[in-house]
Parts: sequence; C-alpha cells; structure tokens
Amino acid sequence: MALLQECPVCKKRWAIKKKSCSCGFSMKKYSGKIYWISVYLNGRKHRERIGPNKEAAEQKERDLLKLRTEERFIEKDKAARLTLGELCEWYLSLPEVKAKDSYRRDKHFTAHLKRLLGEGTKIKAISPGKIESFRTIRLSEPSKVHPDRTITPSEVNKEVVCLKTIFNRAVRHGKLSINPIAGIKRLTENNVRQSILTDDEFQALLDASESHLKPIIEMAYYMGMRRDEIVKLTWPEVDIKKGFVRLAKERTKTDCGRSIPLHPVVRATLERIPRSIHTERVFLRNGQSFDETKHSFQTACKKAGLTNFCFHDLRHCALNNLRRAGNDFFQIMSLSGHKTISVFKRYNLVSEDELSQIKWPDTCGKTGTVGTYIGTSKEKGVTACAVTP
Repeated sequence: MALLQECPVCKKRWAIKKKSCSCGFSMKKYSGKIYWISVYLNGRKHRERIGPNKEAAEQKERDLLKLRTEERFIEKDKAARLTLGELCEWYLSLPEVKAKDSYRRDKHFTAHLKRLLGEGTKIKAISPGKIESFRTIRLSEPSKVHPDRTITPSEVNKEVVCLKTIFNRAVRHGKLSINPIAGIKRLTENNVRQSILTDDEFQALLDASESHLKPIIEMAYYMGMRRDEIVKLTWPEVDIKKGFVRLAKERTKTDCGRSIPLHPVVRATLERIPRSIHTERVFLRNGQSFDETKHSFQTACKKAGLTNFCFHDLRHCALNNLRRAGNDFFQIMSLSGHKTISVFKRYNLVSEDELSQIKWPDTCGKTGTVGTYIGTSKEKGVTACAVTP
C-alpha cells in the first residue's frame, strides 16, 4: 500500500517523499499536487487517482486496507458493463485514430466485427472461442472484390488484429483491465503473389493505359516504389540532375526515409513532363492532382488481357528484375525500403528459366552454366556430363 503524488509536467507518479521528478520538476514546495493510491488487491496492482486532497487519499487508502483485511473487496469488472459497439465507437472517436491513414479501413473492419460478434455483446463475453467462430464464418463469406472467391485468411487476420488493437488501447486508457483475446494466434496465410510480367505483357499494359497512368506504371515497374509514393510524388522530392528520388520518412510505409535511383527510362519521362504552377505534384490528370488509380489500372489490365494482376505486383516485377540483373541484395533492399530478408524474399521468384541456368560441378570438380547429358558409364558407374564454362 502506498500514497503517490503526480508530477504536473510529465504525469509520472512518485512516492510522496520524493522531492523532485526525473524530468527535473521540483515537487517539494509544489502546492497543486494530485494524489494517487497504489495497492495490491487479489494479487493485482490497483492504482486509483484521488485528486488534490491528501486527506481524502489517506482515507481511501485506509478504507481499501480494511476491505482487504476483511476479504470484502470486490473489484468491478469493466468488461461486464461495456459493449462491443460502445467500445468500437469510442475507439473510432479518438483523435489519434482519426489521424491514421488506415482510418477508413478500421471502420470497415469494425463493421464486420460488430455484425458477426454482435454490437450489443458485452466485452466479457468475447473469448478466444468466440473469435474462432467469427473466423470460421468470415472465411466462408464471399469476397466483395472477387465474388467468385471467399474471404482470405489475410483479411480475417487484419480484422482480428484490429479488434486486438481496440482492446489494447482500451486497457491503456483504463476502460478495460485486460485484453480478453491477447493470446489468440493468427491464421496461416498463403498470400505470396506469383505474378511477374514478361516484356511483352508489360508493353501491352503500357499501350492499354491512359496517358496519365503510363508514367506511374513505368516508375512502379522499373523502380519498385509503392503506389502512394508514386502518385503523391512532388517535384522537390525529385533530383533529375543527380538521378534520385528522395522520400522523407513521413512518405514511406516503414517511417524511414530512403533514396531511390532513377531508372533511365523514368528519368527521360520525368524530363518531358511539364510542371504546374498550381501544385508541386509530378503526376497530373487534366492539369489536376489525383490520388485514385484503381479503376483506370483495372481497365488497363483488362484491355491488356492480364488476369489476377494488381498494381503492387509491379513492385514484385521491379525487385525481381533488379535481382536477376545481378544487384547486391542489400542495395535492392535499400532501394525498396525492406528491413528484413524474410519480407524481401516474398518479392523474389525464381523461375524455371533461371533454374535451368544453374551451375553444376562436373566429375572433375569444374563448374559451368549448363550441363549437357551424355550418358552413364558402365565401367565407373557415373553419369558423364559436358559442361559449358
């Protein structure tokens, strides 16, 4: 049991005998102290803000000690009073959540959670078993994007992660005591894309694209940048003279700034693009900046005869082509912004054409690119192979 005081600057809580906070604020003669009590109840630490009255804090401390001694303390279960609908509404109203780029996606996820788990369901009733039932139902539902398919495990994982995030945020704000689904594991995902364009397919896609979309597709295919990084690109981020695009950390998915060398084709395209006096955006449509490319890209894919191909697959093409060109993996990762080899590997696909060029050692220990099969020697019991150096 302890009586604590709150620092008015950094909000940290210290013992009342503490003369100064770690932030440097002197609390010895400060008259506007806020008092807290800290006590272990039922094996768990319980902290409660009392206010500026020290006598009230001491009285509350004595009352709790008496209840604990007489074993009459019953902790109120916050999860028994709060519903899923109320918690989702509270979460979506937070300023820091509204500021997220994924705010619309979070609203979409919470709509499915409330629909299947029940908007009026008490948080106490949401258990790992209930989440298992939710996932089973969701996996059987058709996808709105692809009506001929069902919802993927990846999509369901995102919805469950969103619910975990809501619960964790509620714990930090004191609305819940614990996250009831903290230990639930993700579904196994098999969402590695296998779509790599040939030179002819890429040219067909360019020919089928509208004029405003062509330079965007070129930059994605040759330089491996993400869609938003390209569409929202500004002239101050482009250094044509030195041949680089430089993105600040605020403009990248990983919150790390990076420099991307300009491909010669992209560089020539950028030199031909006229600059607007009304906006710093590089890519314009009818003289105006834009953010949406999904419909025009899907139309271009349809005209080019490409099926099951999305804009992000162009990034796969770029990184795969850079690897095949013999570039160092760390150079490519620096260009793409990948932090781990495991994620980087998902973007690289080794084709049978590449495997056919693998080097084999011959019987004498020499190596070559392609071995020509000759036959099996009956005398030595080995296979002979002519190796092209």
